[in-house]
This record gives sequence, structure tokens and C-alpha cells, in this order.
Amino acid sequence: MAKASKTKEPQQTELHSSGFFKPVIEKCDGCDRIIEVDNSKYCHTYAFPEAKWRLGICNFATHVKPELNVIKVKINPLKASKRASAKKK
Repeated sequence: MAKASKTKEPQQTELHSSGFFKPVIEKCDGCDRIIEVDNSKYCHTYAFPEAKWRLGICNFATHVKPELNVIKVKINPLKASKRASAKKK
């Protein structure tokens, strides 16, 4: 993704300081998408960051990785032996 050019920065700061974008919350600390305008931190991607964290992890968060639960499935030993013998043929 390309970085914003210097000519677009005044427009972005106007948007953030106008009140359209809401300040980030504590869960957003450490994200690469945070920009600082007039000593306030805003999300560069989403206008209302608090809403993204209501149901769990924000899908734009670059500092948080989702936890994946790996479940081992028990396999019937008879089926496993049949599959193994079928692969040998």
C-alpha cells in the first residue's frame, strides 16, 4: 500500500480535526494505522475505532494477531489402518 503524498496531508488533517473521525481508544495503542493530529491520535482507516472493538479484535489492527484454537480430532484406528494400507498400494 502506498503512503499518502504530501499534497493530501492537509485534507486528511482537516478531516480528522473537523470531528468526523473519533480519537482512538486504549486497545488501538501500538497500531501502525494511528496518525497524530493536534496532539490527538486518530485511526487513518476507520472513523469510529471504538465500534471495531465491540465484537472482539479490530480487523484493521496491525498489532494484534487472532488466537487460533487447533482441535485434534480422534480418528478411529481401524479407519486409519485402512487409509494407510490404501496409500501403500
